[in-house]
Amino acid sequence: MLSLTKNSFYILIGLYILSTLYLASTTPISPHEAKLFFQDDSIVSWLMHLGYNINHSFLSLRIVFLLFGYLSVYLYFKVAKSYFNTQDIIFFSTMVFAFLPGMITATVLANISIIVVPLVLAFVLLYERRYYIAIALIMVALFFIHEASVIFFISTFIYSLIARDKRLFVLSSSFLIATIYLAKGIAIGGRPSGHFADIFGLYAGVFSPLLFLYFFYTNYRILLREKKHLIWYISFVALIVSLVLSIRQKIYITDFAPYVLISIVSMIEVFQKSLLVRLPQYQSTYKRAYYVVMSMFVFATMVTILHKPIYYALGKPHNFFAHKLYYPYQLYLDDGYTKALQTKYKYQYKFYNSSEIVNKTKNTVSKIHNNL
Repeated sequence: MLSLTKNSFYILIGLYILSTLYLASTTPISPHEAKLFFQDDSIVSWLMHLGYNINHSFLSLRIVFLLFGYLSVYLYFKVAKSYFNTQDIIFFSTMVFAFLPGMITATVLANISIIVVPLVLAFVLLYERRYYIAIALIMVALFFIHEASVIFFISTFIYSLIARDKRLFVLSSSFLIATIYLAKGIAIGGRPSGHFADIFGLYAGVFSPLLFLYFFYTNYRILLREKKHLIWYISFVALIVSLVLSIRQKIYITDFAPYVLISIVSMIEVFQKSLLVRLPQYQSTYKRAYYVVMSMFVFATMVTILHKPIYYALGKPHNFFAHKLYYPYQLYLDDGYTKALQTKYKYQYKFYNSSEIVNKTKNTVSKIHNNL
């Protein structure tokens, strides 16, 4: 329990790479990706065009984001080394992080989150070595590429005060002042509504339901009585701010998830300590809870990876999360032009209509239908 052999680790890494490559290659463009591709001038849109120019495929569209995902897993592995003494639990912790449903989704779909995650992990690693010039450059990058980076600067500002780190204090306060002066950051407004429940659902999707509940509990426990690392401050502040803001407004998970999920390492550390301080005869409750939580986690991960066959096996239900991905694509392959494609799914239609590979697929489908 809480361990993974070297051979098992390499097998799972191989499965992770194959799974993400498969998903990035076969998953049709999402509405959010399509809108970014045609209507945005952010770094995400630029990287999408950069990759898409390789061979106009779903994979090339997302290839840069795949590489950021693999880099995130590698950097998390390096972070885990500073938390755990044994290789087995380092392997286990890394695999939990890699196979989080939210991490898999962020890796295979073009989005800002998977660019932010390795930057934050690199910041944590470099800060441990007190490379202040390097972490200043990372803060500059976050300031310019992520609107919600104010959460990160608040976290590091609070940590610098408690840790009495003057250099980090100067850096974080400088970026906070710049954020306020330039009116960057998360828009705050609205009135009390039902978004508070929605944010729990979003986090449950990122982690898996039971894993998120335990993650929330461990963050609270660390607040009360455990040693607090920089990575915990970043995660906890982002989590609390997202929950507070969700009372009044809709929250975009890409604003907060990159900062929240990196603290998986703290969660596993707390569970390991809770288990080891008890005699074997008193560990049974923890072990049962572990198997229940991990079973739900594996199930959620498998649903994420196998969502396509599940969607078609269920009869393509409209309330399935993958419907907005596959329905417009199938509509285009079957009919080429429909009013629904031109209105509700206009950006996806525009992408499919301009894609050489998608049009080749459409022609192949048409020939098969004609032969039948």
